[in-house]
Amino acid sequence: MALAKLTNLEFQIMEVLWAKGECSIRDILEAVPGKRRPAYTTIQTTVYRIEGKRLVRRVRKVGNFHVFAPIISKEAVQQRLINDLLSFFGGRGQPLMARLIETGKLSLEDVKEAERALESQSKEEAS
Repeated sequence: MALAKLTNLEFQIMEVLWAKGECSIRDILEAVPGKRRPAYTTIQTTVYRIEGKRLVRRVRKVGNFHVFAPIISKEAVQQRLINDLLSFFGGRGQPLMARLIETGKLSLEDVKEAERALESQSKEEAS
């Protein structure tokens, strides 16, 4: 099943659900950061939209409100975003890394950490 794309607000809501597990709309609203917090009804509509995308589900009803939980893991969403981004760069990591370096988003320490991860992965594959 293809993973639906997330808007910024949908992603913020998913971040809350991944961090807290199960939440009501009110819980999600209170956890969304920022001075310009969306209205309750905006959060509610957005949660229903991501429920329609089958990313969250209603786990129970308490009084007159529902409690929601994520269906998909953060790692699965991150993997999809990375794959989409890599496809934009022809499936190769090098042009992406070069662009990250040019924009200052990738530090020398990031590169060294990536190198250590590659070395570790190579050793595991050799075993």
